[in-house]
Amino acid sequence: MSRGLWFAAGAGAGVWAMVRGRRVAEALTVDGMRDRVGAAVVGARILREEVAQGRADAEPAVRARVGGALQGAVRPELSAPPPVADPAADTPTGTGTGTSTATDPSTDTAARATSADRHHPGQEGS
Repeated sequence: MSRGLWFAAGAGAGVWAMVRGRRVAEALTVDGMRDRVGAAVVGARILREEVAQGRADAEPAVRARVGGALQGAVRPELSAPPPVADPAADTPTGTGTGTSTATDPSTDTAARATSADRHHPGQEGS
């Protein structure tokens, strides 16, 4: 009986190894790789759709929770920034006598560097 059991176990292991080898060989062919990539693309698409559906389903509940927590609080993303004073509008005529302290970086000669001023590593002495 023990010889029969070992014979059956060996035969089963041989069949399993042959099937497994055939699957690996098929997977490494061009068609097998194409099938695997196609399956990965389909899986990614299904995952994306599931996540989008879950997000759409959960959004009302999240909005209700967050909306309740922010009841009466100022939401900075919805409030307008404070107005910036315009120096040209200082006078009633609108010509303005105020001067701006900000400099335009495109016209600021001190901020500009010529190619001779820049140091490039690896170009010593040139």
